[in-house]
Formats: sequence, C-alpha cells, structure tokens
Amino acid sequence: MILKRISVYIQYALPHHLLTMMIGWLAQLRITWLKNWMIKRFIKKYRIDMSLAVIENPEEYPDFNAFFIRQLKPHLRPVANASHDIACPADGSIAQIGDIKKNQLLQAKNFYFGLEQLLGGDSDFTQRFYHGSFATFYLAPHNYHRVHMPLSGSLEKTIFVPGKLFSVNRMTSELVPNLYSQNERLITFFNTAAGPMAVILVGAMIVGNIQTIWMDHPIKSTKIQTRHFSGNIQLKTGDELGYFKLGSTVILLFSQNKVRWSPLFTVHSTVQFGQLLGNIRDRS
Repeated sequence: MILKRISVYIQYALPHHLLTMMIGWLAQLRITWLKNWMIKRFIKKYRIDMSLAVIENPEEYPDFNAFFIRQLKPHLRPVANASHDIACPADGSIAQIGDIKKNQLLQAKNFYFGLEQLLGGDSDFTQRFYHGSFATFYLAPHNYHRVHMPLSGSLEKTIFVPGKLFSVNRMTSELVPNLYSQNERLITFFNTAAGPMAVILVGAMIVGNIQTIWMDHPIKSTKIQTRHFSGNIQLKTGDELGYFKLGSTVILLFSQNKVRWSPLFTVHSTVQFGQLLGNIRDRS
C-alpha cells in the first residue's frame, strides 16, 4: 500500500505528456515482430479474451493501437434500448454513481470535485447539471475501449480541456485532489429525451488520443477548444461515440430529477456496454 501511494505521488514530478507521446509512438509502429510481441505480451498480462473480438488473431492487427481499440463481435453486447432506458456507455467498473450535491461530484470517499471545473469553466452548462445525476466509469487495460451512447441524442457542443495526465484508478482517485478536472478531457453535450446529457472522456497517463466518430483526428492543443453543432450529428442509444487509445475514464451527467439509476449498480460494480444502467424518470 505504501509503495502504491509513493507511485501516485511520483506522478506529480513525471513529464506526463512526454511519456504519453513516447508510448503513443510505440503503439503506432508497424514493425511486424515488435507489434506482435507487444500485443501478445499485453494479452498474456491482462488475460484478454480474444474470442470476443471481431479479429481474433492478434497478428492480424497492423499495430498495437488497432488491437487496443479492437471491435467486439456484433450482438455480443445487447443494448437496453427501450424509449425510457439508459444504457451503460462502456465496459469497465463503476468508480462512483449517484447525485450531484449542488455543484459537487463525489470522486472518492469524502473527496469531492467541482462541476464547473470539470466542465472547463462553462457556467451555463454547469447550471444545467446542478443537483443532477452522475456516474463515473473506469476502463481498465483489459477492457473493450470504445464508448457508446447511453441515450439517443443530438450533439450540441464539445469542449476540449487540456490538462495533466495522471493515471486514473482507485488509488489515484483517493489521493489526487480534483483528479478528473485536472486531467485532459473531451466534454460532449447532447440534447436527449431526458434533457441535457454530458458524456465526458477523461484522458490519463499514456492515453494521448481521445477520438470521436465525428473528428478527423484527436485534438492536440494547450488551450480550451470549444465547438458548436447545429444538431446535424444525431446518435442513437448504443451507437459508437468514440474511443480511447489506452485506458481511462468516462463520466456521465444528467440534469436534476431526470434519471433514476438502477439499484443493482454500486461503487466498484463491474459493467458492460449496453447493460441497463437506469431509466428516464416518469415525466407525467
């Protein structure tokens, strides 16, 4: 435990972006023997079940990145898609789930972080989620790393927020204040049947690329980048939204009294993309 704590504190001194750039460079190399060795070592270390993937043979992936964002076989994850259903957006585990206390979200036990800071200082959108509902999902290295829509919606706005790249896991969430609002992230806002919804993709150490289906390439900037949309991008429940090249975190936000989380899920529950996560509250 002490060694793990030390490893977290060492991260304050590490060159996050340089390390991430170096790992990213390795992950895109197409030297056959090297990429095969990296992929097979990763499969063995994290006990990856390749029978779930569309491409089962690890040697058929052109590089490590392609392997890491491998697609699952069709229909392997049934999606909860009744009109009032909210589907789990990713494979992983629940780091936290519950209500936003005015403008504060629970990061770990007795450890909170601010909503406005998380949303890149956007006060208008912050107010939309006051006293709302949230769920935080941790994607471990062995997980499927594509992120899907929890609920059908039209894209209204995105905000890219540059930042640190602390590792994201249970230990760092308990030791690093404002972890999610310190790290680099891409915030996506959608209009849905449950009102405003935010799906936030949080970067982490060696996670240098957050990609969405409407982006030609990942955003690389030292400044906040905001983009508005006119409703021309509409995605249905279960549609792919984007992916991580190496693991990280997804945070889901809804407005006050709009959704009800399933009581089956608590902190550290294992989840799979498509599972019924909750429901839109009765609006009658």
